Amino acid sequence: MPEKKPASAMRLAFYGDDFTGSTDALEVLTFASLRCALFLQVPNAALLEALGPFDAVGVAGHSRAMSPEEMDQQLPPVLAALAQLPVPLVHYKVCSTFDSHPDVGSIGHVMDLARHAFGLGVIPVVAATPALGRYCAFGHLFARSATDGHVHRIDRHPIMCVHPVTPMTESDLTRHLSMQTRQTVAGFTLPVFECSEALQDAEVDALLASSCEALMFDGTRSEHLTATGRHLTRLSNLSPGPLFAVGSSGLEYAMTQWWQADSPTPWPSQTSSFEGFAAVSQVLVVSASASAWSAQQVNLAVQAGFAEVALDVCAWLMQREQALADMAQTIVLAWQSGRSVVVHTALGTGDARIGQLRERLMASGLSQAQAALQGGRLVGECLGELTERVLHTVDVPRLLLSGGDTSSAIIQRLGPQALQVLARLAPGAPLCKLLSDKPHLRQLEVALKGGQMGSADFFVQALKGRDA
Repeated sequence: MPEKKPASAMRLAFYGDDFTGSTDALEVLTFASLRCALFLQVPNAALLEALGPFDAVGVAGHSRAMSPEEMDQQLPPVLAALAQLPVPLVHYKVCSTFDSHPDVGSIGHVMDLARHAFGLGVIPVVAATPALGRYCAFGHLFARSATDGHVHRIDRHPIMCVHPVTPMTESDLTRHLSMQTRQTVAGFTLPVFECSEALQDAEVDALLASSCEALMFDGTRSEHLTATGRHLTRLSNLSPGPLFAVGSSGLEYAMTQWWQADSPTPWPSQTSSFEGFAAVSQVLVVSASASAWSAQQVNLAVQAGFAEVALDVCAWLMQREQALADMAQTIVLAWQSGRSVVVHTALGTGDARIGQLRERLMASGLSQAQAALQGGRLVGECLGELTERVLHTVDVPRLLLSGGDTSSAIIQRLGPQALQVLARLAPGAPLCKLLSDKPHLRQLEVALKGGQMGSADFFVQALKGRDA
């Protein structure tokens, strides 16, 4: 094994391709007793000193909704800044379902861009996140569906195979990534995990000698992630600068588990304060997720007494300012009635509002694919403006955002300095506090969830709180 690099002040930095994924990674690190925060921009030394010290930092981005051309414009300075942070490992954090497309949120294109900032070393890829029901076997991705509780190959997953923007039609992640980059991807497969550490290291060395440019690690159990964490540490010691890696929050599980296993002293115990959180009088839910699971969560919230506000983004397109004022007034009046409020733009992929928005955009000359992408962005833009207006009007103690791309757009619009985890709400969707000098954001708690995250009563739980 190569000699270890000098210890860095921080252990890891990550860039999340959307906000929900970013808080997922933040949760894993925080619950492993690491001091960390999530920023909207790569923090400079002065900001790190003012808010820190930190063991890890994250940057919440929105590249999951970018085209390759937009990535070319926006990501190089971000990647260059990440490469300058005093960390041994920089993680490009993607959704645990790896849903992406050559034209939207291309993971492979980011890998290509990373070569300019991080050099020509191998890029590890970690796809398994057993804690979230995500498994990788011989390069094929499997995921548990919240709708039926079963594990499906990702291209047969009842939600992900019909995702409205980036449907997963290929379960072999090597082939999936090959449609987005020309970099060669090799696999560290399940049987190798059963070998001794020496033989595992020899396998990694052999794969590196084969000139592979990316190395994908299988995983179906927590123990596989711990071993992967050891391999990533070894690879980072081989790298002259920070090692650039791609993956789900399985990478954070891998690293924290290995750090605990490799620690010469007992690892700090996880504090029980994360397990409980107080009830609040009302919550505001803003959902743009089109998944069937999100629809069920919205319906259960309505059954529990939440006021329901169904939004039509087409109206916002036709008369932007008037529609925005009307929408905000409807939400404010519902809030002032004393009830929690759930705002949504879709209830499942079959919701007529999705098709109506796309048809309107296609009528303006956009292709179907362009309309799908632009429609998602317009929904996020609309809800960002709307949420900001509502928060300026009424005091909201707890905001719940559902839908990865939309959550990113809303938080970007609100513009806090950073987020820190307050409590465990659901795996991959923690309750956070905002760090901000804006008066209407100072006391705001927020949870961001992807379409499949959380229990069926997620929104109700967020209202009622939980004892530690």
